[in-house]
Amino acid sequence: MLTFLNTAQVVLYVALLSLMGQGILYVLAGEKRESNLFYTLLRVVGKPFTKPVRWVVPKVFSDQQVGVLTFVLLLIVSFIVFVERGFLLCEQLGHTGCRG
Repeated sequence: MLTFLNTAQVVLYVALLSLMGQGILYVLAGEKRESNLFYTLLRVVGKPFTKPVRWVVPKVFSDQQVGVLTFVLLLIVSFIVFVERGFLLCEQLGHTGCRG
C-alpha cells in the first residue's frame, strides 16, 4: 500500500507542477505562449488530467477555468494521499495514537 501511495504522490506532484508551470507561462508569455516549446510540453504532460475534468464540467467553463479546477482537484487529492501516507507510516512505525 505504501508503494502505491508513494507512486500516486509522485504522479500527482508531476501533474501539479505541470499545471502550475503552465499557469505561470500563461501569464508571462501572453499571446506567444502557443508557440512556446516549454508551454506545449507542459500542456502535453497536463492533458491526461485536464481532459477528464473537461468531460465532467459543463461547456460553460472555459479552458482556463478547467485548468484551474483541475489544479485545485489535484491539490485536494494530493493532500489526501499525503495524509494517508503519513498515517500509514505512523502505524508501520508502531505508534498507537496515529489516527486519533
